[in-house]
Amino acid sequence: MNHVPPTTRKTLQRWAVAWLCIIIVSIPLHMQGAPSNTKMQQDLTYAQVGDRFLKLDLYGSNTSNKKPFIVWVHGGAWRAGHKSSMPLKSLVKDGFSIASVDYRLTPEARFPANVHDIKAAIRYLRANSKRLGIHTETIIIAGASAGGHLAALVGVTNGHALLEGDLGEHPDASSDVQAIVSFYGASNLTSILSQSTPHGLSVRIPALQLLLGSQPEDDVSLAELASPVFHVESTDPPLLLIHGDQDPQMPINQSHELVGVYQQAGAVVSMEVIHGAAHGGALFYDGHRLNLMKSFLKKHLIVIP
Repeated sequence: MNHVPPTTRKTLQRWAVAWLCIIIVSIPLHMQGAPSNTKMQQDLTYAQVGDRFLKLDLYGSNTSNKKPFIVWVHGGAWRAGHKSSMPLKSLVKDGFSIASVDYRLTPEARFPANVHDIKAAIRYLRANSKRLGIHTETIIIAGASAGGHLAALVGVTNGHALLEGDLGEHPDASSDVQAIVSFYGASNLTSILSQSTPHGLSVRIPALQLLLGSQPEDDVSLAELASPVFHVESTDPPLLLIHGDQDPQMPINQSHELVGVYQQAGAVVSMEVIHGAAHGGALFYDGHRLNLMKSFLKKHLIVIP
């Protein structure tokens, strides 16, 4: 740029800086990484299966307060995704600690391996809470899409013998959770296909084949075992569901079904419908929705200051 006059060069530099700022601001918060003041521990091994090490990432530390601990379960149709996809990082600034958990995906292991993994991660976190500097007396499990389904399933199966598993080095630690937040997750694998759009079927049929090893109608008992709606009891943890009413991949009726069985059981449930929203995106994790989540938890988990 030596041939460019100095005044023109300065103008170009100003425009470049301005456009860079616009680009940065336009990136959703959950895509920008953890806040600069966030303590993070990566790739902590919580269990081992053969030569496979199962890992989690830990954000923040809340030993100085009584706020609940959040376990995040990523989505990806049960067959893809990674713990690095964790859209709740802004909650760390509010004093929450969060563990984002990797689990065995369905090309590697079918259900209930994924549930066994997540429960093993919770046991690990509780058994090592002092060493890790976290407060795990009250745990919220949350997830999105397939992760929302797994979060709900883990949440409503506290102490379930078939789903507990025996992974990890802490069998005596509790895997119970005290609240559930499901972002556009499944709840009933026996009805999901009949509720799906053609696009949804193109995603869900192969995903269910990998998850269950068959289609739900071919093994109804296994599909029911994998469906939160068939496990709900009056003592189950408070549940918050957040779903878009234009979701082409995960039918909103899946959330409505889970609300219905929760209400029938007399358990605490609330649902936020985002009008016009599809499947995921920054809208689900904006300030309004995260404040809604915090208000729900504060109302039903009295340990939140």
